[in-house]
Amino acid sequence: MSDRIFNVLFLCTGNSARSILAESILRKDGRGKFNAFSAGSQPKGAVNPFAIKVLAEGSYPTAGLRSKSWLEFAESDAPVMDFVFTVCDNAAGEACPLWPGQPMTAHWGIEDPAAVEGSDLDKDRAFFQAFRYLKNRISAFTALPIKHLDGVALGTKLRAIGQLDGTSHGRPEVA
Repeated sequence: MSDRIFNVLFLCTGNSARSILAESILRKDGRGKFNAFSAGSQPKGAVNPFAIKVLAEGSYPTAGLRSKSWLEFAESDAPVMDFVFTVCDNAAGEACPLWPGQPMTAHWGIEDPAAVEGSDLDKDRAFFQAFRYLKNRISAFTALPIKHLDGVALGTKLRAIGQLDGTSHGRPEVA
């Protein structure tokens, strides 16, 4: 059991920005412990170029990233997820498919950087901020002693990570 790799799915409505950032961050920072995936309830069909730019500047993987439907992960032949995290408020409020294996879930809402209007510099800042918030949450997640926590304790910790600074609800940082 010590060599088990956990599957993690990040969900957002469009699967073009936040969930893509999270997938790439976990691919790199959780390598060897986690397999990372992302999807959307209404995928845009393309990854936002600002997401690719921020990831590339941070030396995070961009190969194979694509905007796709969450229905791909509800199929019987899809990887069984251990964790499913929503990173946008819209996806959190939608009726999700039934995920095979009944994964642990939590909401980690982040403001949508793709919704920022203005100059390219303004958009760069918004994407970098979303990246930073997601990286902080993913770092907290990858540091959890998952194999040593019972389901209740793990669920509590996953929800607490979603309350860290940078939430779309402006919640204070949790110690």
